[in-house]
Amino acid sequence: MNPAVIAVAITGSVPRKKDNPAVPILPSEQIESTHQAFEAGATLAHIHVRNDDETPSSDPERFAQVQEGIKKHCPGMIVQFSTGGRGRDPSARGSALYLKPDMASLSTGSVNFPTIVYENSAALVETLATGMKANGIRPEIEIFDLSHLHGARRLIEAGLIDARPHVQFVMGVKNAMPADEHVLDILLGELRRLIPKATWTAAGIGRHQAEVMGWALARGADAVRTGLEDNIRIDKTRLAASNAELVTLACEAVARNGRRVATATEARSLLAIAG
Repeated sequence: MNPAVIAVAITGSVPRKKDNPAVPILPSEQIESTHQAFEAGATLAHIHVRNDDETPSSDPERFAQVQEGIKKHCPGMIVQFSTGGRGRDPSARGSALYLKPDMASLSTGSVNFPTIVYENSAALVETLATGMKANGIRPEIEIFDLSHLHGARRLIEAGLIDARPHVQFVMGVKNAMPADEHVLDILLGELRRLIPKATWTAAGIGRHQAEVMGWALARGADAVRTGLEDNIRIDKTRLAASNAELVTLACEAVARNGRRVATATEARSLLAIAG
């Protein structure tokens, strides 16, 4: 059975404790929540940090605390920093890259979000990609629109990323790319034409999390993504108790699709990350 990496996006920049008390905010909470998710089967942690008042932060010291805690308590787990932009000064979005996490997210174009325009100018994208390359960080290319695949291809042609990036299709954000199975097939076709060596995953936002995960697994995705950043509920009637509970559901989805959950060593090999 082919292994599938389970990525857990533990916090994000939007959900607050008033939305779900399980959302981890402080570095200590993030470390504990990630450890629980790791024990449940996750081998990649996508990290945002927050200020004490729950607003988004770019504080390198907080990133460092979380990274250190994950390395201590979750042996081999892949640490991925977010360079996402909601609530963060663009000039600070790469401020923690010097800490050399295993991976970092990289959006390659702008897109409409529910209440804002998520801006990723060409200059900013190139700056972030350059910082990742200089620090030996593997990018995860965040695709919110078809044109963003072409943006990733341009980065390859410029020598800023290699020909085998990890690509994530983000589906179900209001005003951006819909959670539509046909759209995923179009995206996959374009990915295979433009960046044939890429590994890939897909993230469904909110109520779309489980269905997008199923579509991705049915198409042989290298990874799936879950976590409280994207979805705070189990169903309409119940909030998720933890990131670990969502990871457990992802493990069950992997098994239903005739796959098995990748170990930390396998995850690093699949995504071409040094051990």
